[in-house]
Amino acid sequence: MLCIAVVLSTLAYGTVHYWALALFQLGAVAIVILWAVDAWRSRTLRFSRSSLQLPVIGLILLGLFQLLPLRSTAGAAEALSSAPVSSLSLDPYSTRLVIVHLCALLIYFAAALAFIDSPKRLRLVARVVTIFGFLLAIFGVIQSFTSSGKIYWLKELPQSVPFGPFYNRHHFAAYMEMALALPLGLLFSGAIESDKRPLYIFAVGMMGIALIMTGSRGGMISLAAEIVFLIVVMGGRGKESESSGEEKGKRAGRARSALMRAGLALALVLAIIGGAVLFGGEDALSRFVGTVNSDDPTTGRAHFWAMTLNIIRAHPVLGTGLGSYGLAFTEYDTHNGLFRLEQAHNDYLQTMSDAGVVGVGLGLFFIIMLFRTGFARRETDDKFRRGVATGALTGCFAVLVHSFFDFTLHTTANTLLFLVLVALATLNGRVEEVSKHRRRHRRSVREPGLTETEAEVITAGQS
Repeated sequence: MLCIAVVLSTLAYGTVHYWALALFQLGAVAIVILWAVDAWRSRTLRFSRSSLQLPVIGLILLGLFQLLPLRSTAGAAEALSSAPVSSLSLDPYSTRLVIVHLCALLIYFAAALAFIDSPKRLRLVARVVTIFGFLLAIFGVIQSFTSSGKIYWLKELPQSVPFGPFYNRHHFAAYMEMALALPLGLLFSGAIESDKRPLYIFAVGMMGIALIMTGSRGGMISLAAEIVFLIVVMGGRGKESESSGEEKGKRAGRARSALMRAGLALALVLAIIGGAVLFGGEDALSRFVGTVNSDDPTTGRAHFWAMTLNIIRAHPVLGTGLGSYGLAFTEYDTHNGLFRLEQAHNDYLQTMSDAGVVGVGLGLFFIIMLFRTGFARRETDDKFRRGVATGALTGCFAVLVHSFFDFTLHTTANTLLFLVLVALATLNGRVEEVSKHRRRHRRSVREPGLTETEAEVITAGQS
């Protein structure tokens, strides 16, 4: 169900239409039913205690609180022909939709944390994301050549610049950032067999080329940021060794390895840029350079951000309500009002606008726990697990950088993939391959009447 949701939510135009959102939420209901069946059959309710679920729950509770009729409407009722909104949210209808959507996302996220519980399932999800990302990149490139401006060669969008199945090319670029991060992390971690490396390199190259051909400046900046992040992370200090001699040898080895990875990353970037130019993506690169040299390199975002800051000053604590940005902007827009804006083109500013300081606190807690737990999960002898954790963290970092310039995480497909990467980065030791020595030691600990979990606790205590 998780793998199907990742694929179908992307193909359904990124799941932005109401019909697609309804199907997405019905999928969440199906997961709850299957979850209940699993609990009934196994007599055990499987769930994760990951603290990363708490900020999502907190955001849902905040939205429910914003729906309470605590706003004073004295004087307004007499001046209006209809009853004024008395809830804390300026747009309670949109807030209700956001709450329902967050509940569905929480179900998918909690299911990923609970049921990706073995090395086999970890490999399955990682391969699905990699293969689907590669196929999606090829589809996007072919469609851009044969039917630019249309989705699936049929649906024409005169008021937007689509790419692949997405209405917004920036959202496709963000999807590529996250999808290519997994194979890139596996390659840098040495978790791929030598005979399969060319396939993974080709997949990463195609996704990078598709990203550049979107012309998304935020996507190009995020691609560079994720490669730098990957080099820094892979060149960081690993586990401490016992002797100083071994430590010096490891330092020299890490330095050589870091230089080699930096060279490989540079070669990869040059290959991606060269491939994009070869495929006709020089217009995207010239757009990047031309916009930087223009009078307004933000292409209007500076005005949006300035108005958003005014909204934040007026509603600093609880915000204007989840999903209410489009309505709140109309009051503070200093232009003529002919241009309708639904998003702030900066997820951080919009979080502050919609959810106030409370929402910002929840977001900071989520990001801190993500990287703290993710870096801890990288300390393992299982190369594949370490590669997946590294790649997933890299993909999360890239999309968080991109969120400074666009609203990529407001597209359901991107949000779902982001949460899946968060789960892959922070899963516990259940998804690691157990070495023969550890397996024999575990069997020696097992006694009649002990469960597998109890045996693991005893084994960990003896270690």
